[in-house]
Order: sequence, then structure tokens, then C-alpha cells
Amino acid sequence: MQSNLLAKRLVLPALLIALNVAIARIFIIPVPMTHGNINLCDAGIFIAALLYGRRTGLFVGAFSGFLLDLISGYAQYMFFSLIVHGLEGFVVGWIGYQAVRKLQLTALLVGGLIVISGYFITDTLLYSLTPGLVGIPTNAVQVLTGAFIALPLAIKLRQPLKL
Repeated sequence: MQSNLLAKRLVLPALLIALNVAIARIFIIPVPMTHGNINLCDAGIFIAALLYGRRTGLFVGAFSGFLLDLISGYAQYMFFSLIVHGLEGFVVGWIGYQAVRKLQLTALLVGGLIVISGYFITDTLLYSLTPGLVGIPTNAVQVLTGAFIALPLAIKLRQPLKL
């Protein structure tokens, strides 16, 4: 029984990270003015956090963001993404896991604000205020797209996964 629990705690997040990175890498749109991109990484982080909680949300967020930046040619963002997306997944899982719909929406909103403010700070530190400001609407589009994909999918997946 103990090895079953250990396997679930290690294998499930690893599978979710791999799936999230693959899907986000396929659907990636570079944004030259911010030196970043728009992708579906947030959708996977939101789904993992809503279905499995803050621990899985943290790991899926941190390592998905890190690995996606590494393989996509955005190495300057890797460690920032590790922190920003890790915090996003943790907070969404903390607030939204096994919660009522209204609280799940709040969790997605707070997670989205973490990403938008985190990348505003990141772009401002790495480049200047202008890319930081330009990144706000593009990050908002990414987060909103992720939320619109994640919430209905998380609702639909909860029943077949018996969570």
C-alpha cells in the first residue's frame, strides 16, 4: 500500500508535467515585444491544481513552466517561470481543490493575477518597464484562455477520475 501511494505521488505529477509541456509546446505563439510567448501551459496547471490540489499544482506549475522555457528557447525565463507558475499552481490548488464553483473561479482569478504580476516583474527586471507593460495584456490572454479551457475540463474529468 505504501509503494502505491509513493508511485501515485511521483508518477501522476510527472505524467501531468510531460503532458502539459507537450501540449503547451505544440500551441505556442511568440510575442517579440515581451521576449516571451503565449501558450497553453496555464490550462494544464489549472487542471492539475483543481483536480489534485496544491502539491500537484505546485509541481506541475513549477516544472512545466521551467521545462517549457528550456526547450522553447526562452532560457532567460526558466527560473522565473519555476517560481511564478509554481506559485500559481500552489495557490489555485490551495483555494480551488474540492471547492464549490465560485471558489474555483476565485482560485483561477488569483492564479491568473499571480502570473500577470509575476511576468510583469520578470520582464521589467530582465528588460525594462515597456516590455513589462506590454506583457500584461498578452499574459492576461494566456491566463484567460487557460481558465476557459481548464474549468470545464476539470469539471468533466472529476467524475470519470472519481475524485
